[in-house]
Amino acid sequence: MKTQTTYSSFEALEMRVGQIIKVEHSLSTKPTYRLTINFGNEIGTKVSCGAYTNYQKEDLVGKQIIGIVNFPPKKMGPEVSEVLVLGVKNVRGETIYLTPQAEVALGEEVF
Repeated sequence: MKTQTTYSSFEALEMRVGQIIKVEHSLSTKPTYRLTINFGNEIGTKVSCGAYTNYQKEDLVGKQIIGIVNFPPKKMGPEVSEVLVLGVKNVRGETIYLTPQAEVALGEEVF
């Protein structure tokens, strides 16, 4: 377990629902995807996701995800990630994305 934190630390994170609209192979030498995600008013946000290569590209298009949108851009090899897509390891150790259980309006904030 990590050290205890405050609720204000959680409130500082802007987690929103987005929809993957495009999946490409990234420029990295590692097997990663470059995702284009629509967060409602921020169409075209890009993220480099090595954890999602256990998905077929066509299976990701149209899927809703949860992302932290207020981190600064982060250089990851030749790519720059503009958002952190949240995920968790399944029983096989593969990272899977967190997604709403039902369709949600794009840009809806997680609370």
